[in-house]
Order: sequence, then structure tokens, then C-alpha cells
Amino acid sequence: MSVLLRHRHRASRLIVALAAASFLAGCSSTGGAPESAGDGLSAGTADTPRATVAMVTHGVPGNAFWDLVRKGAEAAAAKDNIELRYSSDPDAPTQANLVQAAIDSGVDGIAVTLAKPDAMAPTVRAALDADIPVTGLNAGYDVWKEQGIAQYFGQDERLSGRGAGERLAEENAENVLCIVHEQGNVSLENRCAGVAEGFPGGRVDTLNVNSADMTSVDAAVTAKLQQDPSIDHVVALDASIALTAVQAKATAGSSATIVTFDTNAALVDAIESGDVAWAIDQQPFLQGYLAVDALWLYLNNGNTIGGGQAVLTGPAFIDSSNVDAIADYARNGTR
Repeated sequence: MSVLLRHRHRASRLIVALAAASFLAGCSSTGGAPESAGDGLSAGTADTPRATVAMVTHGVPGNAFWDLVRKGAEAAAAKDNIELRYSSDPDAPTQANLVQAAIDSGVDGIAVTLAKPDAMAPTVRAALDADIPVTGLNAGYDVWKEQGIAQYFGQDERLSGRGAGERLAEENAENVLCIVHEQGNVSLENRCAGVAEGFPGGRVDTLNVNSADMTSVDAAVTAKLQQDPSIDHVVALDASIALTAVQAKATAGSSATIVTFDTNAALVDAIESGDVAWAIDQQPFLQGYLAVDALWLYLNNGNTIGGGQAVLTGPAFIDSSNVDAIADYARNGTR
């Protein structure tokens, strides 16, 4: 594990502690044991005024990664006496329209991803002009401050990519295929650029696919592996893409090693079986949780998390040496 990722892993553990402390502080003051939420978290409700928060992401519906983000947001909302209105669309203009609809409905706070920041900037400004606090999460590490957002929860995608590239170099990779599953998403582009920066002695090619059509993803990756049998590592940027790459590898008769960003329960199984060598984890459940919980803290006492800096939820490597430590959490839907 690179020095950078070891440092970020320590930071991630601190963030988990922060989230737990925030949760405990927000439990009902009436006493007694909180009810179980069924996911290892307590579900006591804060004795604070009811508020409405909209979370608007660029996630593809049904994607396991975004299910984890939403589950984290729902856990925070249940604890914080918040009505959560979650919506998503990978199309940037539609996502911007969803943010505008949240503004028009008079929500108390908005949590938003900035995968395509130029398209989102006008509605983020409209929310702030309407005195609606906004938190950023997952995508937009390089732009959240300039858009006036006060708090951000996610990872430095370029740093994460460099860490992956450094590990590929340590593993003597030579020809790497980096799969971008949403063209124009700056976070994904930064990951692949970071891989190339961390792996200057090798070759890194980018393949653009459409994650809304997994059949076409399978076909495109299969074709690429058949056309270029010298590809020795495939870097996916999403767990579902990695699992599809495993299928494509088998169809193509390739010997490439599959690695990925992000995890879910099925990806943990793939690491345990050896189908995927390693993953970089950014804790999507925690991103959703903190983005909502931070709005609750701000709305009720004016506090902000991070002191004007991004709160990093990753990156950290997950591989066969440590996958057992998160396997149960992943299968319970919190990692």
C-alpha cells in the first residue's frame, strides 16, 4: 500500500469516529436504548425540528454504489428527524432540473454531486441565493469551494488514481486499460489521469462505455481484450463495471488482472474468489450519511464539518489481506 493511501486510510478511520460521535450526539435526549435500524446503526430520532433535505446525485438508478450512498443518507435522516427526498439522473441537465425542483419546493437543505460541475453551477448558485445550505459529496472535489459550497465529503480522485497507478507499477503492469463508464464525468476522468501519473513507465488506454447499458459494456470490454491481448490489467472505476469485466475477460480468453475503484457485496465476493485482485474504497455509505448529517448540524447549531476543507472518506485499498475486515459490513449494505 502506498504511503498516500495508508495516510488516507487513517483519515478514513477518523471520519468513521466522527460520524459515530455525531450520531450519538443527535440521539433523542429522552433516554433509554435506541431502536435498531437493522444495519448495525441505532435509529433514535433527534429532538430537533423536522426538516426536509433533498439529495440529488448523478447516479444511475439501480447501481449498487448509489444504493449505498442513499442508504447512508437515509440512516442519517432517520436519526436527524429529516424527511429525505432522494433523486438522481446521470444526465447533467436533468440533474440540474432536479436541484431546481428541490429549490422550488422549499427544502431546508440540499446535498448534491458535481460530476459535471459546469452544468450544475447555476442551480447550486440558485440554492445558495435562496439561503438553502448545500453540501457536496462524491464528485466535485476540485470545484466545490469555487461554487460556494461550505462542506464536501468524498475523495481526491486524482490522488486515488495515482495510488492505483503506483500499485500497478509495483505489480509490474505494462499495458493497462482504464474503463470510463460515464463520459464527461470529471471524477472518472481524474481517476484515469491519476492512474497514468502514478504509472509513468507503462501504457494506459481509456475505454469509454455506457453504464446504463451493461450488455454494451460487456461487448465493448470483450472486444477490446480480444483486439489487444497484451492488456495485462483492467482498471474499472465502479464495482459493477469490474464484475462485468470479469465476464468479458472469460469470454475473450484474456489473462488480464481485474482491479477496480469502489466495492459492494458482490465485489467483496469477487476479491475473496480471486476474480478481482483489489479495490479502492471510498466508503459511499459514509458519504451519504455525512452529507445529510452535516446539513442537520448546520441547520440546528451552525456548525460545519471539515473547517473549510474536504472531509476525505477514502481512498484505501481492499484486497485479499484485509477483505475479511469489511466483508460482513458490505453484505449488510454499509460498505
